[in-house]
Amino acid sequence: MTRIAASPLPSPAEGACGAGGSGGARLIRPASRVFLLRRGGTVFGAVLLTLALLLAGALWRYAATLPPLELTQASLRSTVILDRKGQLLRPFATADGRWRLPVTASEVDPRMLAMLKAYEDRRFDTHSGIDPAATLRAAWQWLRHGHIVSGGSTLSMQVARLVEPRTERSLLAKLRQMIRAVALERSLGKAGVLDLYLALAPYGGPVEGIRAASLAYFGREPARLSFAESALLVALPQSPEARRPDRFAATAKRARDRVLDIAAERGVLTPDEARAAKAEPVPATRKHFPMLAPHAAEQALAADPDARVQHLTLDARLQASLEALAAERAAAAGPALSAAILAIDNRTGAVLAHVGSAGYLDGARAGAVDATQAVRSPGSALKPFIYALAFENGLAHPETLLDDRPARFAASYAPENFDMGYRGTVTARFALQQSLNLPAVDLLDAVGAARFVARLRGAGATILLPRDTAPGLPVALGGLGITLTDLARLYAGLARSGTVPALLRRLDGAAPPEPERRIADPVAAWYVADILRGAPPPENALPGRISFKTGTSYGYRDAWAVGFDARVTIAVWIGRPDGASVPGLIGRSHAAPILFDAFARFGGEPEPLPRPRDALVVATAGLPPPLRHIRRDAPKTFAATLGVPLKIAYPPDGARVDLGLAEGARARLALKALGGQPPLTWMVDGLPVAEAMRRQSEWSPEGAGFARISVMDADGASDSVVVRLE
Repeated sequence: MTRIAASPLPSPAEGACGAGGSGGARLIRPASRVFLLRRGGTVFGAVLLTLALLLAGALWRYAATLPPLELTQASLRSTVILDRKGQLLRPFATADGRWRLPVTASEVDPRMLAMLKAYEDRRFDTHSGIDPAATLRAAWQWLRHGHIVSGGSTLSMQVARLVEPRTERSLLAKLRQMIRAVALERSLGKAGVLDLYLALAPYGGPVEGIRAASLAYFGREPARLSFAESALLVALPQSPEARRPDRFAATAKRARDRVLDIAAERGVLTPDEARAAKAEPVPATRKHFPMLAPHAAEQALAADPDARVQHLTLDARLQASLEALAAERAAAAGPALSAAILAIDNRTGAVLAHVGSAGYLDGARAGAVDATQAVRSPGSALKPFIYALAFENGLAHPETLLDDRPARFAASYAPENFDMGYRGTVTARFALQQSLNLPAVDLLDAVGAARFVARLRGAGATILLPRDTAPGLPVALGGLGITLTDLARLYAGLARSGTVPALLRRLDGAAPPEPERRIADPVAAWYVADILRGAPPPENALPGRISFKTGTSYGYRDAWAVGFDARVTIAVWIGRPDGASVPGLIGRSHAAPILFDAFARFGGEPEPLPRPRDALVVATAGLPPPLRHIRRDAPKTFAATLGVPLKIAYPPDGARVDLGLAEGARARLALKALGGQPPLTWMVDGLPVAEAMRRQSEWSPEGAGFARISVMDADGASDSVVVRLE
């Protein structure tokens, strides 16, 4: 709570009206007395001098009776949400419904400040809160005419009235303002007093302060104002309700033009500039306050309601462009449809754009619902992570041949491709690029649905299964629930060599502390990114620019598209917020065009991901035999018939292996497997171990760290362990 002492005034013996020095004027100085005598004679000067002494004495005695001035209420400001560069995204009204935005004089057009001082308080920079000349002139006019002709109020006195509002207009109230004005100047200085005036001056209705007024009447910040706009903002606080331009335009224009005349008379602008400014119309309506990223702004306010200024990681330019894109495409797609877009900086995890709906105020599209947080079925959008898990475990390679033909799995599950056709034998690369269902289910059957869902959850994604059932093969085709935010994070993990980022939303805060979460190892993540970069783009889009995948949920309820390069990940959803079916709503035709347009609006050339040194780039024929072709109809081996499945006997899963490395030496780790059909293929982190085709073999690690060791037999059966090398 800010308090300012109530007795800042000098005693009458120290000076009549001021503190002396540069802050005031001593009326008893010889020069002042000569000036007064020349202006009105001895009697006139004596009367004014007596008035000054009496006024100073009255102020000094009255000041001792006043309590300290509290600025608690005056310091209340609207909460403003800013982007990463300080641009206003959205302001919120105060608890009592006022728009009082934080502002300082440095954020206001200097020409407006010059006009304000010329019109309201010419000696603001030199007096100490009270202008002696203006005060004596007002007192003399009051004595001569019997009523107040001019108030003689300085800007500091007006601030005192705004900080401590009182309805009465009396000599006692004026004395109180004078005392408070001197106290404010001594406590806050000239800059602090001017900042308070700019923040508190009334401009009609609930609009207070020059920043809120500039946004309300001109639709922009007050950093750059025309002469006509500056003059209007100077004139309004004198009578804010009677001069409101949105209600009394003619009155507002007359008041503005008077300010322009006085500003020209006092040299702030030329007569020609004043005439040109008078020709400008005054605004006839109030404009809406900015409302960019409304969902993100509301979340920021709820997370920290006491912070009056919050800097988000969003980019206002990109946010505005993507909001317009979402609204345009949702409207073209059909009634009641909404769209959501999320953009993540892959290097930092910062959220660059958060479009929660196709229009926050569009009730027909449920615009208040933030679709980035809604749990929906992703369709085929999770297939890349099945492939990543298979690549990581040594079950497959991008050039491994898979079967795309009708099949029936456990529990009579018989999936079909989206187009109801089949391609026969295809590579894993082709199967993922074409989003074929049968190969994806095949691979999920090999890695295990429960293990796949555990990997997603371990990477930080919230996964909801139907009626809390155990994971089954339908999860490959969207048989689970996930949010657009989590899906975007998982894809950002592919762009970051498998490490999923913790999202950073506030520029002035740190990312929430989280353990490192991985969705894939670096080689598997690059394999998937490289495959998705070759996916066929939508119409009128160039191929090979970004890695992307689409998804369409069952019943045409949700259309998805997620894409990334080394710089950014962008995720798109389009559908009905109520989950109703939309015939013909397909990820490739509805969401993918939005994704590619969003990348174009992001700007710059896409950056491909660097290839890991350990990535194996060969044709199918160059793969180890067990990796060349995975067939679901492979006959059972003799070992399997006897109940001896393939299993790694050494090293055990989770073991910590002491390599005992001497300087310059290179250790050799024994590898041992039980069961399976030889020949066996040993792999470490997705790469085959040279000449290791037996149940007992060895491998030479390059150094300490974690390693995933896998083995595959001639029939495609596999097992893997993770060990820590020390």
